[in-house]
Formats: sequence, C-alpha cells, structure tokens
Amino acid sequence: MKLANIFEKLVGQELNIRITAYDGSAAGPEDAEYGLNLKTPRGTTYLVTAPGDLGLARAYVAGDLELTGNHPGDPYDTLQALASDLKFTKPSPLEMAQLVRDLGVEHFKPIAPPPQESLPKWRRYAEGFRHSKDRDAEVISYHYDVSNRFYELVLGDSMTYTCAVYPNADTDLEEAQDNKYRLIFDKLRLKPGDRLLDIGCGWGGMVRYAARKGVHALGVTLSKEQAEWAQQAIVDQGLTEFGEVRHSDYRDVTETGFDAISSIGLTEHIGVANYPKYFTFMRDKLREGGMILNHSITRPDNSARSKAGPFIDRYVFPDGELTGSGTIIAKMQNVPGLEVLHEENFRTHYAMTLRDWNKNLVTNWDEAVAEVGEGTARLWGLYMAGCRIGFERNIVQLHHALATKLPADQTDLLPLRPWWKP
Repeated sequence: MKLANIFEKLVGQELNIRITAYDGSAAGPEDAEYGLNLKTPRGTTYLVTAPGDLGLARAYVAGDLELTGNHPGDPYDTLQALASDLKFTKPSPLEMAQLVRDLGVEHFKPIAPPPQESLPKWRRYAEGFRHSKDRDAEVISYHYDVSNRFYELVLGDSMTYTCAVYPNADTDLEEAQDNKYRLIFDKLRLKPGDRLLDIGCGWGGMVRYAARKGVHALGVTLSKEQAEWAQQAIVDQGLTEFGEVRHSDYRDVTETGFDAISSIGLTEHIGVANYPKYFTFMRDKLREGGMILNHSITRPDNSARSKAGPFIDRYVFPDGELTGSGTIIAKMQNVPGLEVLHEENFRTHYAMTLRDWNKNLVTNWDEAVAEVGEGTARLWGLYMAGCRIGFERNIVQLHHALATKLPADQTDLLPLRPWWKP
C-alpha cells in the first residue's frame, strides 16, 4: 500500500485536503487548496510512533512534513482545513499488522524527537516536584528564554505576550495591547503614588505602563532574559523612579501592603491544586481595600481535564494547566477576605491577538529563522495558528477576574457601579 493511502486510512477516507508523500503517492482531491506533504521516511516514523497531534508536530517541526497552501509563519488556513478532515482512528490489530507489513517494522521503532521538544512528563517528575520553585523556573525558561529578539519580531513593539483588548475590529496590535494595560490599570483603581505588584510580569509591559502613570510598580518573572530586557527598557525609558523588574519567583517577594496586584498570564503555569495558596499569597500582599486582577486562559467549562494535551505539554507550556473561569472564581472566593467583583471573557480578542502575532512572524520570517532556526520558527507559526483556531472554536477562553481584599469589618469601600471604561 502506498504511503498516502496508508495515511488516508488512518485519518479518514473522505478527505477534502490533498495528501502527497515521498514515494510519489497521493490521496484526496487533486485540486484541493490545502494539504500535507510527507517528505521523508523519518516523518513516517514520527507519525506512526506518536499518532495524533504529537506525531504531526514532530514531523512538521523537523521539516519532514509540510503543510501546503500557507506560509509556515501562519499556517492558519491549512490548519482550519486539516481540523475539519483529520480524525485519527486507532487501527485494529489486523489493520496494524497490515501497516507493519506495508511500512516495514523499522518505522515502528521510536526515534529521538526534534530538539525543540521538552522532556516527557515522567522525566520532569523524576527531576523535580511539579510546580516546585526549581521546576517552575526550568519550564518557564524553556518557553520564554528563546530569544528576546525573536519575541520582538513576533510580539511587536509592546513586547507583550498576552491577550490584547481590541476596542474595534480594525484596531492595530500595539494600540490593542496598550488598551489592555489601560483597562487593567483602571479596573485596579490605580492612581499616582500607589504601589502595584505584577506577578509573572513578562517583559514588563504592565510595569512600564503603570510607571508612566506615576505608580510604583514591581514586576517579577522567572525568566532571566525577560527580566534583563524589561529592566533595561525601564532604564532606557527613564522610569527607574517608579518601575522595577526582578528575576525572581513571586513566592520570594517580601514586600507587603500593595494597593493592587495584577497576574497577567501566569495562572496557567501555577497548577490548579496550587490556586488556594496563590490567591492567599495575593491577599496577604495587599492592604485592606486593595485590588486583584487575574487574567488567564481558561477552559470553556469547569469539568474538563486541566492537563494540557501532548503537543502543548511537550512543545509549548510544559506543566501547564487550564481550568474553567468558574473554578478560578470559586478558588478566589474561598480565600477568606477576598470578594470577587467582576469577570469578563476576551476569547475573541485572543484569536485576534494570535492572528496579529502570526502576521508579524510572516513579515519577519527570514530574520526570525536566522535568529532561532527554521524548526523553532515553524513551531511558533504552528502553535499560534492552532491556538487561534482553539479560541475561535471555543475550545479555550481568556477571562479577567477582579477581586478586592475586604477590611476586617467587611465594609465595602468601592463605588456602586463599575468605574472603568470597557
């Protein structure tokens, strides 16, 4: 049996995409706009030893599989077509025996994955407890210490790797990111002279925004490269009187009495079991009447498994966990003294953000490849386009949860209605 026909047997017989393979075989409509091109025997081994998205990712990142019809910096349209077609089925014992005969037993012997792949979970467990300080530092470094220049090429001038908030459909990325910081700043009721703690601050976007408004802002990140870039940006922009970014675990922050705390895109790395400690830490760092804004990717419900799938876990966010916004709110509410005031879903905004990041990667493709290598650049194009589809199809969401630390007598110190502009 030819390779394309074998692949067709694994993923479904009525394809709208075109599958071609290095043995000259093909399957699917000849005039299909999008498809897969299997280029090497190594790609076959990746696909059969890890059926599903992990095998596809290995073959694609290694350059053994092409997604045809799109630029590798933005394979969104091809992934859309594939998502409609690819339905992996587990072969029966008889079908598996036939596959072994047709392909050769050598393809069923696992081989080393591409160098971009992180350690499997069992190796990570062996090398450190999940969400211990050392292990958290390692997995954050894996994802964020890629190359500051690469992130500049993808994220744009704001150097913001979290969901933007678009006031209009035609708003550009930089304006939308600035608007996101404006919204969080306003929700937190910050004013000149206040003190802000930004947990998991990335390249310091929220810190610099607050510092420009006269707020004393401290940001912490486990990524050394992020901290160095952010602190230099604070110096370059003349914000040292108000802004500081430390290379530190948030649990090592000793200061207290903050007027507000922002957590923008860190909850995904904390682990659901650690939410009570996480939100208790925030409460304990606030003054009475202080505010918390938690911005995080979520599941669309509260019953799905929290662990990430194999592709995300091995190539994007090792140890990452997602849960529903209801679970996050419940964990916040269960911390004595915290009152949840408001929540908001920005699912569509994250799809738009990812669209614009992919656009940046396409525009800066040659420099990005020169900076991190083609495999890593292809990985990022794949990951961002795939996540965009996830947000559009309501597989994942993005929520703000706003809370306050009540005084001991439970007095409400806040205005009667929301005080921020949407």
